[in-house]
Amino acid sequence: MRPDNPRLANPHQDVSALSSPRGGTIRGGGSFDGHCPHVRVKPELVEEFCRATVENGRASVQEPGVARFDVLQQEDDATRFVLIEIYRDGEAAAAHKRTAHYPKWRDAVAPMMAEPRSSVKYNAVFPDSQG
Repeated sequence: MRPDNPRLANPHQDVSALSSPRGGTIRGGGSFDGHCPHVRVKPELVEEFCRATVENGRASVQEPGVARFDVLQQEDDATRFVLIEIYRDGEAAAAHKRTAHYPKWRDAVAPMMAEPRSSVKYNAVFPDSQG
């Protein structure tokens, strides 16, 4: 499933100068805050999970603090996903969890998971505030 939104689909896009859907440009004033949830979905619910997650991604990229939101499906195991969430800073990540769409997604996909999701947090090395 390939989303038709290039902000969700282009894995090579430079996050140091993303065009914001609200106008202007997102630039790293400091380091980016990256979150990478890993999800394993029940096989019979993969398509439903994809629909809900892409809907959440489309809403997420509208947030001013979201620099990037990718949904990746593992090539050799269609039940495994990684979400690449890049926020301008920690406050943007916290603000994401306060949106209406995040808890809607979280609650909708919880019963679709074959095991509890895990998440790894990262700090950006490149791009940084110097580009």
